[in-house]
Order: sequence, then structure tokens, then C-alpha cells
Amino acid sequence: MAAPKKGRSASAQSRPGRSLALILIAIVALTGGMFLSGHSTPRLGIDLAGGTSITLEAKNEPGQPNAINKTNMNTAVDIMNRRVNGLGVSEAEVQTQGDRNIIVNIPKGTNSKQAREQVGTTAKLYFRPVLATEVSGNAATASPSPSASSSDSSKDKASDKATGKATDKATSSSSATPSATATSQGRAVTDALKADATPSGSPSAKSSASTGTTPSPSGSVDPAAAKLQAQYVALDCTDKAVRAKAGDGVKPTDPTVACGQNSSGQWQKYVLGPAEVSGTDIKSAAAVFDTQSAAGWKVTMDFTSGGSKKFASITGKLAQNQSPQNQFAIVLDGEVVSDPYVSQALTGGNAEISGSFTQTEAQDLANMLKYGALPLTFKEASVTTVTAALGGEQLHAGLIAGAIGLGLVIIYLVVYYRGLSIIAIASLMVSAVLTYVIMALLGPAIGFALNLPAVCGAIVAIGITADSFIVFFERIRDEIREGRSLRPAVERAWPRARRTILVSDFVSFLAAAVLFIVTVGKVQGFAFTLGLTTLLDVVVVFLFTKPLMTILARKKFFASGHSWSGLDPKRLGAQPPLRRTRRASAPVDTKEA
Repeated sequence: MAAPKKGRSASAQSRPGRSLALILIAIVALTGGMFLSGHSTPRLGIDLAGGTSITLEAKNEPGQPNAINKTNMNTAVDIMNRRVNGLGVSEAEVQTQGDRNIIVNIPKGTNSKQAREQVGTTAKLYFRPVLATEVSGNAATASPSPSASSSDSSKDKASDKATGKATDKATSSSSATPSATATSQGRAVTDALKADATPSGSPSAKSSASTGTTPSPSGSVDPAAAKLQAQYVALDCTDKAVRAKAGDGVKPTDPTVACGQNSSGQWQKYVLGPAEVSGTDIKSAAAVFDTQSAAGWKVTMDFTSGGSKKFASITGKLAQNQSPQNQFAIVLDGEVVSDPYVSQALTGGNAEISGSFTQTEAQDLANMLKYGALPLTFKEASVTTVTAALGGEQLHAGLIAGAIGLGLVIIYLVVYYRGLSIIAIASLMVSAVLTYVIMALLGPAIGFALNLPAVCGAIVAIGITADSFIVFFERIRDEIREGRSLRPAVERAWPRARRTILVSDFVSFLAAAVLFIVTVGKVQGFAFTLGLTTLLDVVVVFLFTKPLMTILARKKFFASGHSWSGLDPKRLGAQPPLRRTRRASAPVDTKEA
């Protein structure tokens, strides 16, 4: 039985070179990948790299006095987080402050400007029927508008062919006086509202469609219609301040006025009916480059099952009307981004918004539509530029503290473990290299950014890693104290030390995982780094520390128990090997036997 045991021991001791080669190959491969990716340094968070801090204040909506509540604020934070993450902005922080403020910290980066523009954008999308429209400041004479149609080689597939952000459907009439223009505009609004209220299948509606006229007003004018008429007449879309307030506070179920820019760059004003489809009816959205036409970048949308039915219903109704009342406006945050006309009901459950979009504009719009509209409207209360000077000072102080702590650990190892400290220091260096390289690679891979708490987590990990070496060394010394030579002592000590190291690292990793789950913001950086370094500690101990100890145990300096090896039997108080001795047997009386 002794021979097989000796063979297994020899086999186990002959493999340390393979483990060392494996970890060396891993280090070389990871380092090569780091340089090839062009990210030779870890990405830094806002406290180290600087950036922008934005304070957004929630505004009260007319008719919704209780809209600002904890649920809506948390929903807004979640949507903002998904928006900036969708843009690839790393280490962006979004969190509430008080009852109505949200703080957004965006570090410097390629997409930080886009993120700033998107975090506070409400992105409320509605599909509204067009009742009247004209170039802002001129009389309305309708002209053809792009159609929303569907075509597919195998089957009918609906899509909104909205070519142009807001097409020019109105030309100016130089002969019209201001008073005549205002009167015609007011009459157009009133008639349009009455026509919109008339069922599309009624005889009056059919007669109007066939003659090209709107129903004549009858009776007194509704006060709401009169108010809308006055808003439309006074609306000047060339004024940015006026555009921002157009339709402000109007409910989706009410008619409204809005502005939009047509393909010629002119501002168009609209009277729009109640919203028939909203952004919540959109299931997904994506920015796509159209290679089949000159439209360029466009945004494709897929509706939910309920949204598909609503979209088919509204397009079916509009197809029976004449221009401009056969058009629907795609309204984003109160501004018309597209206004196609339809000639048939679109039942395919998808649509697209195309026009003079750049790639960035299309991606921004798709990103906002995909992650949903904010439940509240926000305004920028303050925008602060954060410099990296303060973070740099704190990082410098933290690195000094880490260097001091590492120096004290090394001094302790040298004084107490002497020659064994070579193994511990080499293992710490391997762990440091792996930690740095992996952090640099995780930046572009998952958006990980190094902040001050993460640096603290890496410093704390020094103690965790050193603790694993100490456990292994003490187990070896215990075996030597029992009278065993070094090579058997290493192999017998390893199983006992391995169990202790795994249990200790499991507890540390569990604590880091719980901390990462239950916390937010920068504390997660600390938890993530602590968990990462704990996993690397297991890798280093198994693939580097133990194999290196096995190899050095064969060297005379350590095997002979040199006084500076840290394994001197005399200094450790080793007992001489226990040997079994036979007792002298008592003489046997042959006569008695």
C-alpha cells in the first residue's frame, strides 16, 4: 500500500510547472489583449476623471397635483439609468435627492454630452391626427404630404413612411391681409374641430370628403375650441420661447397646438386632435440606416399588440379624409417630428420615422423611445462641472496609504517568515498585475470605471491575499514541528490550508456580493473590486503560490532548514520524529505452556 501512495505524491509534486506555465500564459494573454484593445489604463469615474453634475427638479403637471411621488421619482431614476447605460457611459450615477430632485453625475467621455441631453428629456411620444396646419405666420393652403403606406414582396407589412421631419403642406399667400389671415385661420380651426368630432362614416363627413369642404359651423362656438383657435392664431413657431410653451400642460385626450420643422427648414404650426397612440404602446425601437433609398438614417418601431390595434384604427379613419386631415403627427415632447399622410389602414404593427436624421439623432431618438418616457417633467436646476483635482488629491492620499500598508505587510513577512517572504511578495505582485489588467479590460467590456471606493477595495484586498499565504505557511510549520521534512510537510499542509482559504474567501466574496446588491452608486465600486480581488486570490494561491512552494521545497536552502529560510526546525521547536519501539516480551515458562 505504501508504493501507490508514494507514486501519487511524486506525481503531485511533479506538476507545479504546469500550473505556473498556465498562469504565466494567462497573464501574457490578458496583457496582450489590454494593449491590443487600446485601453492600457482603467477607466476612471467622475471623482477621478472629472465630469458634469446635473440637478434635475421635477415640475408639477396641470391637473396632476400628486404626480411627484416616490414611485414616479424611482421610475424616472431607473429610466435615466437605462438611457445613459444604453449610450455606453460608464460610472454615471443617477440618484434622488429629497422629494423632487434627481442628481445625475456624468463622467467625461465620448458620449457624456449625449447623456446630458437625454437624461432630462421626457420623451413623451404621441400619435395625433392633424386637423389643420400651415407654415408659421402665413395663411394655409394645403399641399401634398408624404404617405404612410406598407409594401412587402410576400405579404402586406405596415410601416410609416414619414419622409421628412415635418413636410411643407402650406405656402404663403402674399395677397392676404393680417386680419383676413387671422379670420381664415380661426375658421379653419373651428371647422376642423367640428369635422374631427363628426364620425367618419356619417353622410356629412362623406359629403365633405367628396366636395373637399369642411362642415359649416352651426350654433355657438365651444369655449375650448375658441381658446384653441386663439392659441393657433397667435402661435409663432419661429420664436423658441413660444415653441417651448406650445401645448404645455395639455392632456393627451385633449386637442392641442404644436410646432414642427418641415423639410425646407421652415417652422410649421399645427392643430392636432386627441392622442390615439402613445409611446407606451411601443415595444421596441432601433436606429437603422436605409440603404434602399436616400432617406438615410431612420428609426423603426414595433408596437405592442394593443398599440398595433390602435395604430390600425387611427390610420383606417384618417385614410377616409382629405389633406391635411388624412395625416397624423408624431409628437415627441410637444414637437412634431414627422407628419405623414395615409391612404389605407396600416395593420402590420410597426412603423418608422425617417427624414433628415444624422446617425446620432436617430440613435438618440431610438434610445429614448426604447427605454420609455419619464413619468414626470424635469427642468435643469443647476449644472456643475466637476474637476478631477480634488479626486486626484484623494487618490494620491489613498495610494500613499496603500503603499504604507503594503510596505508594513512586506516588512512583517520578511521579519517573521524570512525566506518564505519571497513567495508571498511574488504572489502579491502576480495578484496586482492580474487585478490591473482585468480592470483595464472591464472598462470597455462592461463599462467598469475605477473610483475612490474601488481603490479602497483593492487596498483592503492586500490583507485578504496576505492572509491566505499566512494560513498556508503556518500549516507547513505545524507539519515541521511534528518532525516531518519539508517536502512531505508541504503536501500534507496543503489540503488543510486549502479548506481554510476557500472558506475564508467564500465569506469575503459573499459579503462583497451582498454589499453590491443592496447598495447603489460608488459603494458598488468598492464591493465589485473586493469581490474581484477575492476571486483572484483563489486563482493566485492555487496556480502560483502552492506550485512555487512545491518547487522551492526541493531547493537545499529551504529543504535543509536554513536559519533564514523561515523553516528552521530548531527555531520552530520541532520534535524529533516519533519512532515505534517494541516492548521486551516476558519469558515464557515452557513447562507451564
